Amino acid sequence: MLYRKPRLSEYILARVVTVSLGLYFLFFIATLFFLGSNRLTWLTLVFVAVAFATFIYIVYRGTKSVQKELSIVNKYLANLEETDVIDYETKFFAKEFEQINENLIKVLKKYKKREEMKQKYTSKLKLKNRQRSDMISAIAHEFRNPIAAIMGYAQTLEDDKDLNEAMRDRFLSKINTNSQKIENLLKRLILWNKFESGDARLEKTKFRIKPMIDTVCQDLREKYKGRHIIVQGEGFDVDADRTLMEVVIKNLIENALKYSDEDVVVQLEGRRLSVVDKGVGISEEHLDKVTKKFYRSGTHNWDNSMGLGLSIVKTILSLHGSYLKIQSKEHEGSTFSFEM
Repeated sequence: MLYRKPRLSEYILARVVTVSLGLYFLFFIATLFFLGSNRLTWLTLVFVAVAFATFIYIVYRGTKSVQKELSIVNKYLANLEETDVIDYETKFFAKEFEQINENLIKVLKKYKKREEMKQKYTSKLKLKNRQRSDMISAIAHEFRNPIAAIMGYAQTLEDDKDLNEAMRDRFLSKINTNSQKIENLLKRLILWNKFESGDARLEKTKFRIKPMIDTVCQDLREKYKGRHIIVQGEGFDVDADRTLMEVVIKNLIENALKYSDEDVVVQLEGRRLSVVDKGVGISEEHLDKVTKKFYRSGTHNWDNSMGLGLSIVKTILSLHGSYLKIQSKEHEGSTFSFEM
């Protein structure tokens, strides 16, 4: 299109010049008609022409100032996404444009705040998606072995009808053990999901902690045949969620049993509980990461049971106003402790 809309200064200048020329032409004719052609008439016409020209120039300059201010506002609006700061010191010709600039600053602040919130939300969403992907991968990894074992033993029992009774009982025991593993994994996932959704609620009661530890140790001794768990100290009274504290203690002692071959010691000193092992230990590189959810390391198969075990422990202790302290040296052992 050849037609271009005029700028504000061009539009107003064209209108003013047109009107001024029209008025000057009428004034020119009227002056010559009434005063005749003499020196005074021509001086008057020249004076009026200069006045009209001055008026047109003043209008033009004022229009340019208004156009400049409009350009500033338009520049901000056109590049709102790229604009980080609006010039607060801009001097405006008209009060209305100054108010527009102030309102524009408010709009820009709100826009930037929304953008920041959007970016944070997007980052959180990406993190959640990545964690969900890690979780699915971890679940698949953890469930694969017990499921494969159950399928293998069940297939053997089904195919070999002449299998002797001792072997049959052994296979059934293996199937039962692996089924328990799957159930424990599911319980852990359900518990973590409650923490993530905020549905977990503390149901505090007052109880002595040592009898609970003795019960947990007895269950673990049956699971880990031939392993010794030594409990030292008389214990203390706590006001806590009994079920969740049992999860904490079981996780800590079972981790110690998994990653060491020697005796595991549970120490009760004052209001502090410590679980000590002489196992593989944790390298300094992984020490700050083992309590993070979904964290997995290939070192010594330290995979933290889907990356949820110690993370759950940390969360439960946090709900009780405590925290998990880890002291460990690689190839020397670890101490996991907390104070109520």
